Amino acid sequence: MIETLEALLKNLGIGYKVLFILTTIITGLIISKLLHFFMNRMLKKASDLLNVDPTNYSFLKNAVSFLIFIIMIIIIFYSIPELKSVGVSLMASAGILAAILGFASQQAFSNIISGIFIVIFKPFRVGDFIKIGELHHGTVEDITLRHTVINNPENRRVIIPNSVISSETILNSSITDPKICTFLEIGISYSSSIDKAIEIIQNQALNHPNFYDNRTEAEKNENKDKVGVRVINLGDSSVTLRAYVWAEDSGKAFVMKCDLLKSIKEQFDKDGIEIPFPHQTVYLRQDKPLKITQI
Repeated sequence: MIETLEALLKNLGIGYKVLFILTTIITGLIISKLLHFFMNRMLKKASDLLNVDPTNYSFLKNAVSFLIFIIMIIIIFYSIPELKSVGVSLMASAGILAAILGFASQQAFSNIISGIFIVIFKPFRVGDFIKIGELHHGTVEDITLRHTVINNPENRRVIIPNSVISSETILNSSITDPKICTFLEIGISYSSSIDKAIEIIQNQALNHPNFYDNRTEAEKNENKDKVGVRVINLGDSSVTLRAYVWAEDSGKAFVMKCDLLKSIKEQFDKDGIEIPFPHQTVYLRQDKPLKITQI
């Protein structure tokens, strides 16, 4: 079919060839838009109904656009004799060009390969709340051929190259079980009642709307505490208590932790539980009496 099209275009004028190029480009763009439309309408709907990971469709959508662009360029160069001869000349000198392009696009190919690995091994998916390294955290919005888009808690989009993500440690709060156990550490003075402090922490946690009872049936039968509180350290000036408080997801856990720090501090003040803070005692040594001169 392409040979017939090449023979036909060989006998046409330059104007028709330009028209053919424009028609091919427009056709490729239309096909790309149509495929995006059907993927967004059908494939995503099917993934929701079948509970299938939508990350594959998001990545495939970007990959298809790239593939259509390559096919469109090949058709144009192969169908027009003048461009075909140029293409053959370019291929003849492609040794040096390939080395230059290979060096220049090394990072781009690394991002593409890393993106494919992300889709295959699924360290995270679209919609997961992740933390990458020590700097960036947020909800994954999109995974493209080159980069991953993360919406952070400030509603800013962080664009991270796939190769960078592949080399970092990823903390995924949603990949298997979204429930979060929040560690709440509070120090009290040695003169304060540990049992009373534990009771206050447990009551405040149980009364918070974001609290989640994560006990197993066996733990419920054993009447195990819903909120575990343990003494984890005897410091120089304080006894450190750690509460293990569960929430349904990381967002609710963060809000709950902030609220509990406030409410526990207020209840400690009412019940006389002291939260120690650093004190310094300064001794002034005076070997000789001060002379006061009146003017």
